[in-house]
Amino acid sequence: MTDTQDTNLPKTNEGLEDVKQAVEAPAEVVEAASETTVEEAVTEETAVEEAQEALETAALDESARKLTKTEILAKMKKIAEDVTKASKAEIDTLKQNFYRLHNSEVEVAKRAFLEGGGNVEDFVPTPDPEEAAFKEVLGVVKEQRNKLNAEEEKEREKNYQVKLAIIEELKELIESPEDPNKNYNEFKKLQQQWHEVTLIPLNKANELWKSYQLYVEKFYDVLKLNNEFREYDFKKNLEIKTRLCEAAEKLADEEDVVAAFHHLQKLHQEYRDTGPVAKELRDEIWARFKAASTLLNKKHQQYFEKQKEAEQENLDKKTVICEIVEGIDYGKLNGFQAWDKKTQEVIALQNKWKTIGYAPQKLNVKVFERFRNACDEFFKKKSEYFKAAKARMNENLEKKRALVEKVESLKDSKEWKETAEELVKIQKEWKSIGPVAKRYSDSLWKRFIAACDYFFEQKGAATSSQRSVENENLKRKKAIIEELKELLNKEESEENNEHIHKLMAEWNEVGHVPFKEKDKIYEQYRTLVDKLYKSFNLSMVSKKASKFRAAVSKMQETGAQAVYREREKLVRNYENLLNELHTYENNLGFLNATSKSGNSLLTELSKKMDKLKAEIEVAKEKIRHIDEGIQQEDKKAE
Repeated sequence: MTDTQDTNLPKTNEGLEDVKQAVEAPAEVVEAASETTVEEAVTEETAVEEAQEALETAALDESARKLTKTEILAKMKKIAEDVTKASKAEIDTLKQNFYRLHNSEVEVAKRAFLEGGGNVEDFVPTPDPEEAAFKEVLGVVKEQRNKLNAEEEKEREKNYQVKLAIIEELKELIESPEDPNKNYNEFKKLQQQWHEVTLIPLNKANELWKSYQLYVEKFYDVLKLNNEFREYDFKKNLEIKTRLCEAAEKLADEEDVVAAFHHLQKLHQEYRDTGPVAKELRDEIWARFKAASTLLNKKHQQYFEKQKEAEQENLDKKTVICEIVEGIDYGKLNGFQAWDKKTQEVIALQNKWKTIGYAPQKLNVKVFERFRNACDEFFKKKSEYFKAAKARMNENLEKKRALVEKVESLKDSKEWKETAEELVKIQKEWKSIGPVAKRYSDSLWKRFIAACDYFFEQKGAATSSQRSVENENLKRKKAIIEELKELLNKEESEENNEHIHKLMAEWNEVGHVPFKEKDKIYEQYRTLVDKLYKSFNLSMVSKKASKFRAAVSKMQETGAQAVYREREKLVRNYENLLNELHTYENNLGFLNATSKSGNSLLTELSKKMDKLKAEIEVAKEKIRHIDEGIQQEDKKAE
């Protein structure tokens, strides 16, 4: 409470010295408030109460945000046992945070539903047992609070009648001719009773206060206290106000500004309820109390302003996130990878949103609705894109199935020239068709390439003019194999590496060989290349394996689980490398070695295959090392 609020009390009649000495508010405050009304006091106190309530709500919310749904439900059940121990603000805050968590879970489920291809309008949240339990206990709490409010209203009305009775007794004291000292003691008792009765109807408080003050003033007009009583009151009141000043001054060191501010309000009430001190000390004691109050009020105001700044900063952060999601350029999301990458970005923004505190109360719900609508729009468009992409892949699947059936129907054709031209045309058409689902692509491709290979092999075998060329090609490839064998006994060098790659390029340039010899001669060639590759790349494999052994040793120190996870990762990588190598080998069937472009592509594919084989060897060596380590650990355990 500020110093102004202590002055917002009814004006006394000028010249009534006894009233100014004993009126409940400090006399110096009464004099300073000659132009202040009770209505203004109530208005200003209401503003302070609203500020207090805002701070209390912020503190309660900060505490509630740390709780889970289960913990909030348990706390609400405890409140239901005795609602008098919880304020309305606390109940409302628990309710808001429970539904914040509940709505967040619904959003996660909704997002998963949309990512799975569902429509927004078809989404139905799964019933939440905790929400049902929360609604039930919240109903109990509301019912009990309604009863309490009704009882409180009765209590306020009852207290109003009690205070009216006190005013009537004051009237009787004023009109009584009895001993003034006895009347004074009765007057003090009535004052005490008046202050003990607190809750009264708010709409009657102003008039009741005015009436009470009127008769207090009249009593002191009549009483004409003697000096002995007056000096005793002054001394006692000075002791009380000095104590209140000391207590207010100590509050400046309190770390909890909100708690200190609440305590100060109680001190102000007590100061106001305390009578006057000697006239020459009034300004001094009031100035001291006012200075302590002003210091704490400034700290409180700074704290409140800081809270407002933090909320505004949170609003700014949330607004930026909204703008990012709303500003997504959907025209640039043209593939699954692009959509998946953008999805991860949106999810990251949603997680970041959760770490940001509340925005100002009037805008918090509004900015959340804006963010939720932007996210809903994103996942709706993603769902639409994936549905359309799925439809396109189904169309592609049907087209490729038709081509597979077509080439399979042509593979036994003896019309060599016409069929070969048709198959080349079909192969080009195959390449122009978009992707299909992975679970179908491999099997379709194998059927397609097998049918094409079969026809061209039959065509080659049936073409007599080609046999002499194929035999010549066979001789050239055998010569290459012999040269490769000689390199097996030589040490690794740049010159030998270049020689190997030269022979491999020469092999790729050689045309078809007789069909019966094709697999055999190719197996000899690949076996030799594999051996040479292993031999010439042994140092590289060993070097990588050595580094890996050191890494595995560190993993074993942290526990066996880390080693097993590493092995699983290596096995998946090894399988992926094998599949990729197999794909390159299949692709060789489409290339014509007699063309210039075919020669360059064959050379490039060979290099890629050689690199893959090196990686496969490294992966195998790593897996073998881990398996040996696991076996050793098992033996130790035995």
